[in-house]
Amino acid sequence: MHGSDRKLARLFHPHSGKAVVAPLDHGVMEGMLPGLEELPRLLEMVGGFPVQGIVLNKGAMRAHVADVPVDVCAVVQLSGGTRHCQPPYARSLMCSTVEALRLGADMVAVQVNIANEFEDRMLADMGAIVDEAHGLGVPVLALIAPKGERVVNEMDPSLINHCIRLGAELGADVTGVPYSGDARSFGRAVAASSSRVLLTGGPSRADFKSFAAMVEAAMGCGASGTCIGRNVFQHPNPTEAMRRIVEIVHGREVLELAEEAMRVLAEADLAAAEAARDTAGD
Repeated sequence: MHGSDRKLARLFHPHSGKAVVAPLDHGVMEGMLPGLEELPRLLEMVGGFPVQGIVLNKGAMRAHVADVPVDVCAVVQLSGGTRHCQPPYARSLMCSTVEALRLGADMVAVQVNIANEFEDRMLADMGAIVDEAHGLGVPVLALIAPKGERVVNEMDPSLINHCIRLGAELGADVTGVPYSGDARSFGRAVAASSSRVLLTGGPSRADFKSFAAMVEAAMGCGASGTCIGRNVFQHPNPTEAMRRIVEIVHGREVLELAEEAMRVLAEADLAAAEAARDTAGD
């Protein structure tokens, strides 16, 4: 067993064995992205569900680590790049594993976009981060996708399967990739991977029903969970979108148990507040 294994085990729900990760790190790439303006309120909403991980950039982690529930993995995103960069799919390291640990991270994330002129640099960065993180006993989430001028179809099954394989070959503990839509090849690549695979969501979609069906299909292929941000926090009702993702990943029983626990806690807080008012009145 490696030093990172105990931390990694926390990322997966004890009953479902799956993970719901909420990436809220889009501010570097997108700037003032609608839905991400009020991060404390969003963290409060996400924390009300059985979510196993929250991804933040280092500045946001420094400012809001107290708002990440203690039973949720705090994941610091080490990579970044803005949409104004030429090309916009280039990613550079913005943070070290040591700094992430100082900020309270339980895990680190790194982004790699393949099939472009900066692939070699991003792969080298990932390899270095895996070595550094594992040397400190920290698990790594690698978010890998095909992006570049030469990429005709970003959902090409052969490219997505290569992303899955890359995560395992370069030592990531968990690999996040888009779903190709080809259930047979995707399932085969997931089954062959020594790194557990999470489904990433990509840009917000207008038809959430079809998006949820895609998530169900990926889970049916053996995915270990989701790492979905914009399709939740940019939804007209983010709470309902989060509830649906949790239900798909963990099942209705886990969702209902978590909601009941939240109701009991809310009732206890209300009773305590009323008791405090009565005491003050006396």
